[in-house]
Amino acid sequence: MTTLNLPELGLVVLVGVSGSGKSTFAREHFKATEVVSSDFCRGLVADDENDQDATPDAFDVLHYIAGTRLRRGLLTVVDATNVQQSAREELVRLARSHDVLVDAIVLDVPESLAVERNRGRADRDFGDHVVKRQARDLRRSLGRLRKEGFRRVHVLRGVDEIAAATVVREPSWNDRRTLTGPFDLIGDVHGCASELRTLLTELGWELEHDGAQVVGARHPEGRQAVFVGDLVDRGPDTPGVLRLVMGMVEAGTALCVAGNHEAKLVRALKGANVKVAHGLAESLAQLEAEPEDFRARALAFMDGLISHYVLDDGRLVVAHAGLKEAYHGRSSGRVRAFALYGDTTGETDELGLPVRYPWADEYRGRAMVVYGHTPVPRAEWVNNTICLDTGVVFGGELTALRYPEREVVAVEAEQQWYEPVRPLAPASPDADREPSVLRLDDVTGTRWIDSPHAGKVKIPEENAAAALEVMSRFAVDPRWLVYLPPTMSPAATSRREGCLEHPEQAFDEYAGWGVERVVCEEKHMGSRAIAVVARDAAVAERRFGVADGTTGTVYTRTGRPFFAGDRAGALVDRLREAVAPLFASLDTDWLALDCELLPWSAKAGALIRDQYASVGAAAGAALPAAEAALARAADRGLDVAALAARTATRTRNAAAFRAAYASYCRPSEGLDGVTVAPFQVLAAEGRALAVTEPHSWHLAELGRLDHPLITPTRHRYVDLGSPADRAAATQWWEELTASGGEGMVVKPADAIDAVDARGRRVQPGLKVRGREYLRIVYGPDYTEALDVLRDRSLGKKRQLALREHGLGLDALTGFVAGAPLWQVHAAVFAVLALESEPVDPRL
Repeated sequence: MTTLNLPELGLVVLVGVSGSGKSTFAREHFKATEVVSSDFCRGLVADDENDQDATPDAFDVLHYIAGTRLRRGLLTVVDATNVQQSAREELVRLARSHDVLVDAIVLDVPESLAVERNRGRADRDFGDHVVKRQARDLRRSLGRLRKEGFRRVHVLRGVDEIAAATVVREPSWNDRRTLTGPFDLIGDVHGCASELRTLLTELGWELEHDGAQVVGARHPEGRQAVFVGDLVDRGPDTPGVLRLVMGMVEAGTALCVAGNHEAKLVRALKGANVKVAHGLAESLAQLEAEPEDFRARALAFMDGLISHYVLDDGRLVVAHAGLKEAYHGRSSGRVRAFALYGDTTGETDELGLPVRYPWADEYRGRAMVVYGHTPVPRAEWVNNTICLDTGVVFGGELTALRYPEREVVAVEAEQQWYEPVRPLAPASPDADREPSVLRLDDVTGTRWIDSPHAGKVKIPEENAAAALEVMSRFAVDPRWLVYLPPTMSPAATSRREGCLEHPEQAFDEYAGWGVERVVCEEKHMGSRAIAVVARDAAVAERRFGVADGTTGTVYTRTGRPFFAGDRAGALVDRLREAVAPLFASLDTDWLALDCELLPWSAKAGALIRDQYASVGAAAGAALPAAEAALARAADRGLDVAALAARTATRTRNAAAFRAAYASYCRPSEGLDGVTVAPFQVLAAEGRALAVTEPHSWHLAELGRLDHPLITPTRHRYVDLGSPADRAAATQWWEELTASGGEGMVVKPADAIDAVDARGRRVQPGLKVRGREYLRIVYGPDYTEALDVLRDRSLGKKRQLALREHGLGLDALTGFVAGAPLWQVHAAVFAVLALESEPVDPRL
């Protein structure tokens, strides 16, 4: 039996004369979708697989299909004769253009057998001379195939050897997707062995000694270290670093990728004529003092380092100088060059050093890329990439990243071991930016945001354009704008008679996600409001940078102020008085609250008059008249019973519609009649409470407020394993909605950021609205179309809710941590953009 080891990602070229059995071999060993046949492509372009005149066009199609598959990372097998060098050259070139390996499988059968097989096929009407010519071409090729760029050439001679062959797919050396961590990723060490030992100890590793030498390390929790390269040069103890890292790699507790300094040191140790600069002299001198067997071991280790690793099912990529997404998991000289040296513009700076192209600024890949190479003052995230070279050898720090925790850990250099040629530059051009300056390019165009709480979020250009219109014309002062609330998904559709939404579905969904206890909060029919209140003007200036005497604001879910002029200030003053107990209990001098402002008519009066009341008035005038006309028609003997019944139903629905919106209207003059219903304390000094405290805590804190301005948020807790709790909460919901209430919101009671069994975030809340309230949303007659509405898809809404929720938490945590205003504003703006209807950016 012959085993053919083929690349898991790559191109396989079948080589053999017509009749050698290539198509049969391909069917036996590969999926049908993996095989691209020249005969099939001829059929595509000519409706005849044997039309030789169509061969040039057929191969154009074959190369396009093969190239597309390789770009998408799929194994591709080309089934054609490929006995001529020119045909193979094109395929080798195609594989190289996509940075994948290419293998050849040669099926070498006796010429007489191939001729006999073709004679037996009615669709092969070419003469024997074609097979004989192909056989001559194949014999000429066999001796030089291995020099044409194939990684391996597998030659199967004769029918028996072909039949006995088996195919084994090999993952590439850089494919370690099965390793899921947790990892400790460590930046450029550059011979700083003492700092490396200190960092490993700080990370919880236990060092292993052989006498006075540290020869390895293990982590008691089974973590694995990953070094980003440049272990050597410049520093005081390159052998000590190599001895420790080699021991860890050999023991399986670490991985290491090649750095450009290792590559140059390997060439020097092999006797190549290299320029001894940039710290190479220090390494050569230090290694010269080591035993010969250590030098040989170190050379073999460094020479065997590969360019990059793909880890954790493709979620993490480690390369010394970084790696753009198109190169992840690929194998070629240019991939290795990028991984070792990065991307350059071809220019040099005033110091004669290459100018680096900022590939990370344009990175939009799914995988996190961790790298080093270009020293920076501190590790910073740029588009889901992070540089861990913080210049320890230059007197900076040695930095590690805990993965998946995304926690940066650093230790200071013991001294400056090497003078840098140029000062350390920040990884991001925004590093030294004025914190309070907002720029148009922060928010325009299509942007990708790497959100700690929402993952990678795309903000389309057309949505950003719509949000910019609102923000620039109508929003409150951006210094107060620390949060915008997310959209919320309804519960799954109910199949109960007459119901579109029902608590039962919300309870079942949370139970299915592994949540054991939920809280049901009364859903106030008001206007969503975010209140930011400072204790006094001095606090407003210190914490928010607002020095105009205002001490807070209350704004809508789109960032607009609720009231203008004196009413806005009066509302803030009353709210400050109402929440005074929280200033004391939370030991803070400012608060951000998530609320409802009641009644709905206080803010939405014009909307109610123009949109809802006009429909109600029109229905109230037209439908009774239509009923009267139908009654007269029936009296004359016309058969209008069905139409009369539908009209009567519409009249009842219209009356219910008017009653639904009217129940949320009450007189309010100025601030008389206006109340605020807070249900979450978003943040206070030093704490993003929306992130750190469960809903039960928030409701308990807010329940202590006793002031005429405050409307309490009624609620009840439900143990999802208790049928009695479920039944009681459902009855409560029925009572709320029967008395004109909107419904309730169901949230995890105790879990702050709940995840399901697969580690995916669950919905932060599900709204369950009442039958009559939904008339306001879907129209008076929606109950007559429930079967259609039940087919509504919630997937997009739920993804949007999770993204907006995460971005809101990013804004809060950033503000509390003292992030610059432009950074907080970018997250807030993104929430509004996702909520905005797209518009043509040119407008």
